[in-house]
Amino acid sequence: MTMKLPILGLLLLALSPLAITAQAPVDTLPPVLSYEQPKDYEIGGVRVTGAEYSDPQALIAIAGFRVGNTIRIPGAAVSKAVKALWNLRLFTDVQIIRERTQGDVVFLEIIVKELPRYTRHSYTGVKKNKHDDLNGVVTKFIQKGAILTENAKSSLKYGLEEYYIKKGFLNANVDIKVEPDERATNAVKLEFVVNPGKRVKIQDIRFVGNTSVKSRTLRKQMKNTARKRKLFKKSKLVSDEYDEDKYAIEDYYNTIGFRDARIVGDSIWRNSKGEVVLQITLEEGIRYYFRNITWKGNTIYDTQFLDQVLGISKGDIYNQELLETRLQFSQDGRDISSLYLDNGYLFFRVDPVETSIDNDSIDLELRIYEGPQATIDRVVIKGNDRTHEHVIRRELFTRPGEKFSRSDIIRSQRQIVNLGYFNPETLNINTPVNPDRGTVDIEYIVEEKPSDQLELSAGYQPRTAFTRGGVIGTLGVTFNNFSVRNIRNKEAWNPLPQGDGQRFSIRGQTSGQNFQSYNASFTEPWLGGKKPNSLTVAGFYNRFAYGFEGSSTYQKLDIIQGTIGFGTRLKWPDDNFIFRADMDIQTLRLNNWTGFRDDEGRVVTQGIYHNYNIGLTLARNSINDPIFPKNGSLLSLKVQATPPYSWFRDDAFYDSDDVQNIYRYVEYVKWRLDAEWYTTLVGKLVLKTQAKIGILDQWSDRTGLSPFERFELGGDGLNNQNFGLNGRDIISMRGYEVADIMSPFPGGAGVFNKYTVELRYPISLNPQSTIFVTAFAQGGNAWQTARDFNPFDLRRSAGFGLRVFLPMFGTLGFDYGFGFDKPGLINTGAKWTEFAKFNIVLGFEPD
Repeated sequence: MTMKLPILGLLLLALSPLAITAQAPVDTLPPVLSYEQPKDYEIGGVRVTGAEYSDPQALIAIAGFRVGNTIRIPGAAVSKAVKALWNLRLFTDVQIIRERTQGDVVFLEIIVKELPRYTRHSYTGVKKNKHDDLNGVVTKFIQKGAILTENAKSSLKYGLEEYYIKKGFLNANVDIKVEPDERATNAVKLEFVVNPGKRVKIQDIRFVGNTSVKSRTLRKQMKNTARKRKLFKKSKLVSDEYDEDKYAIEDYYNTIGFRDARIVGDSIWRNSKGEVVLQITLEEGIRYYFRNITWKGNTIYDTQFLDQVLGISKGDIYNQELLETRLQFSQDGRDISSLYLDNGYLFFRVDPVETSIDNDSIDLELRIYEGPQATIDRVVIKGNDRTHEHVIRRELFTRPGEKFSRSDIIRSQRQIVNLGYFNPETLNINTPVNPDRGTVDIEYIVEEKPSDQLELSAGYQPRTAFTRGGVIGTLGVTFNNFSVRNIRNKEAWNPLPQGDGQRFSIRGQTSGQNFQSYNASFTEPWLGGKKPNSLTVAGFYNRFAYGFEGSSTYQKLDIIQGTIGFGTRLKWPDDNFIFRADMDIQTLRLNNWTGFRDDEGRVVTQGIYHNYNIGLTLARNSINDPIFPKNGSLLSLKVQATPPYSWFRDDAFYDSDDVQNIYRYVEYVKWRLDAEWYTTLVGKLVLKTQAKIGILDQWSDRTGLSPFERFELGGDGLNNQNFGLNGRDIISMRGYEVADIMSPFPGGAGVFNKYTVELRYPISLNPQSTIFVTAFAQGGNAWQTARDFNPFDLRRSAGFGLRVFLPMFGTLGFDYGFGFDKPGLINTGAKWTEFAKFNIVLGFEPD
C-alpha cells in the first residue's frame, strides 16, 4: 500500500505538468514548477478517474474544488484536497494532476485507486453445521461489496473468536487470509482459518467471606457457570452468564435476610492445566427480620384478612422477593393484587414503605390505593379467519358489563388454547383501559393453526396358510372444527364447511377378509348453542378372521356398536369439572373364536352376545395446552355398568354349563380411575406423573367376572384406537410385550394398575410440528380379580422416546423401553438387549 502524505502530493504537483505560464501555448508544459513563483488559476473543470464504487461528485466536493473558484498552484489547496480524500480511508493511492490549462483556466484530474471490496468468504477448520451461526457473526461486521479495511478485519477476528469464547473455547484463534477474487475486479475473498482449541473447563469456584452460607449452596445459585465435575451440565466460562450468576448470588442472599450482601470482588486465573479457577469475595452483612407490618388505605378487606393472605409474620426472615410475590403476583394466586384484581379493582396499587430499620429489624407500612371497580366494556376477538367468532366467545369467562377479573382472563386463555384451533405461543391478550369511564376492553388476538387430521396408508399382504391376502390399507379423516349448518352453503366449503367447532371423523381399515374396521363419530360441543352441553353419536364395526371360511380352523369375531353420549360442564365444585353419560349398544358374534374365558376357565367360542351398558364419567381438566401441557392436571373417574340381570334370575340359571346362554346378555360393573399431573420444573422441562387403575367387578357372586370387557396390559397399545377393538380395554406398557404380563391370563385380566413418571423437553413448539423428547419410568401389573390386587407388585421399566405432533396426522413417535422384571429372561441369563422393546406411536398417544 502506498501512503501519500501532504508533502508528497505537493511534490507530485511540482514534478507533473500542473501549471503553465500565461504566455505558453496549451501544449507546451514546463518540466518543473517553482514554489517561488506560484500562480492563481480559475478552475475550469474537475474529473475523477479510478472511482468504481465511490460517487465522483462527492469526491470533488470533499476535495473542496468548485468550478469558477480560484486556486493557487502550487499552494495549500491541493495538499488539503489530497489529505481530505486520503482521510476517507477508501483508497490506496490519491493523486491530483493538471489535465490541461487554457490561459489562466486550469482543468484538474483526481486519480484514485480504491481499496479492494469484499465479495465472499469460506471457512477452514469448521464443520458445516456451524457455518450459519458464523455467517451471522460475519454479517454483523461486513456486508458483501463493502471495503475491506484493517478495522473490518480486526472486528471480524474479534467477533469470530468471541463466538467460540462464549461457548467456553477460551483459546480459540481465528486467522484471516485475504486473496484476490478472480470472479470480480478489485475484489478479495476471505478465508477464515478457525482453531477453536479445546473447551476450557472451570476447575473450581471458590468463595471468600461466606460465613453464613455454605459454598456448595452458593454454587447451586450459579445456573450458567459450573465446575467440571457437575453432571448433566457443561462447564464453561462465559462473561455475560458469569455476571448473571453473580447477581443471582446476591439475589439469593436477599431471600434469606442478608439484604446488604454484595460481591466486593472476584479473581479469575488459569492453573497449570490451563483450567479456569474462579474466586468470589463476599460481604454478607447482617441478617434482617420483619418486625411490624401495618396496612394503610384498605377499606374493602380488613387488616386481619390481608395479613392472612400476605402470610408474613413478625420475626420472619426478611425476604424482599417473597414480599413482592405476595403483594404483586404469585403462581398459586395467593397474593394481594390477585385478591383485588379478581374483584374488579383494576386500578389497585400497593406500595411497601420501610418506616423503620432498627438494628436487624424492619418495619413496613403497606400503602394501598384501591381505586374504583372496573367494568368490562368490549370483548374483541381478532385473527380468527376460519373459526366463527361465536365458537370462541362462548368459551370466554369475560363478558361485557361484568366486573374485571384477572382469573377470568387466565381461564379464558386456557379455554381458547384447549380448543386446539389456535397457536398457543402467539395468543395475545390486551386490556386497554379507559380511566375516565372506569372501563376496560379485553382483546383476544389469536392465530389459526391446522387442526384437521388425515390417516392414509396402503399395501399388499401376500396369501398365507391362515390368510387370503390382498390389499391392505387405512383411510381416515378427522375434522375438529366442522360445521354442519354450512353443508348446503357452497361458499363455506374451504375445502369443507368449517368454523363451528364440531368434530366429525370417519375411518376405515382393512387387511382383506381377515380384518376390517369401520367407524364414524360426530360431536356437537355446545348442543343448542347456549350452554356447554355436548352430544356425541358414534358407531363402529370390527371384524377379525383367521383361516379360511369353511375350514375346521376358521375363526371369526364381529363387533357392532352404537354409542350416544351427553356431557356437561359443572359449576360445582368448580367449573373445571365435567360430567358425561354414555349409552352403548354392542353386539358380539363369535364363530369358533377362542379369545374369551370366564373365571372357571370355560372358553366362550360361539354365539351372539349383547353388551348394553351405561357409562358415567366425572372428570376435572385444568391442563393449559392439549398438545404439550406445561401445568395442570386431568382427573377422571368412570363407572360403566350393564343392567343387573342376575338379580332377576334364580340360581338354577347359573348352574348350567351353557356359557353361551349364561353370557348372552353381558353383565358387569367396571371402574376406571385415570390421573395425570403436569409440572414445569425449570425452563421448558416438564414433569408428567400419571396413575391408571381399572377394576372389573360383578353385580352378583353367582355370575363371576364377565369374559368380556377385561383388561389387556402390555405392548404399544396400537389396537386401542379402534373403540375397544376386540372387546377389551388395551393399555400400553412400555418395555413389555403383551405376553410378558398377560400370559397367566389368556382370557384377560380383571384388574390392572400402571404408574408413570416422565420428563418431557420440547425441541419445537411450532404448532405446525410440535416435537419433544421424553425419559420415563413406569410400573404396572395385572391380576385376575380384585382379591389378588397388590398395588406394590409392579413390573418396572424405563427408557426414552420421541413425540412429533403434526396437525394432519396426529401424534407420531417411538419409545425404547427396558423391562426389568421378565422372569423368563432373568432365569435364562439373557443379554440386557433382550429386555428392551421398541414401540411405535401412530396417530394417537397410547393409553
